Amino acid sequence: MTATRPERRPIDGRFIRLEPFDESHIPALWRAIGRPEVFAGGYGGGPAGLPADEAAYAAWVVDYFPYRTGNTYVIRLIGGRHDGTVVGASSLADFDEVRESAHLGWTGYAPEVWSTAVNPEAKLLLLGTAFEHGYGRVKIQADARNERSRAAIAKLGATFEGIVRREGRRADGSWRDAAVFSVIVDDWPRVQVGLVERLAAWGDAPVVPELRF
Repeated sequence: MTATRPERRPIDGRFIRLEPFDESHIPALWRAIGRPEVFAGGYGGGPAGLPADEAAYAAWVVDYFPYRTGNTYVIRLIGGRHDGTVVGASSLADFDEVRESAHLGWTGYAPEVWSTAVNPEAKLLLLGTAFEHGYGRVKIQADARNERSRAAIAKLGATFEGIVRREGRRADGSWRDAAVFSVIVDDWPRVQVGLVERLAAWGDAPVVPELRF
């Protein structure tokens, strides 16, 4: 067994900074991802899971994020006029040191940063962290109905493993099937190169979205 749980610490990239979650981040996360567009695709259990207001979100998010047993990060922009703005969150969790496996998920972003450098760099940093700490397999999954998320995961270079039927309940009480992908340590050199090349295409300019929050 070589896997060890990553320490909770900030991780800096070129476009974003991953900062360990604590409850002081909740107001900024509510503004960024407490929105119908984010929940529509299946985040947080789907549209019915969207909390009614910030207070309800604060109560919900401390149980949704696996920050007590895993590593949950808020995602801040680096540079530009929105430097330091929180635009999302993601987690590494379900650590199994014996099987050298982990789960990268619980990911949501403000719609304004969809299709930017934010997600590729977040995945580069989090996958890199997992493999640097001895994990051999990282699972990434999405609601089988969420075509946008499934396409984004496949574009990362993750391998589609199949559909796990009746994997969990949506917020409306229906059962979801999960589309399961993985990146294993043997894949990582190829996946890493692909992510680095995608980020290089963005050049050196920071991500400067037209934020509506």
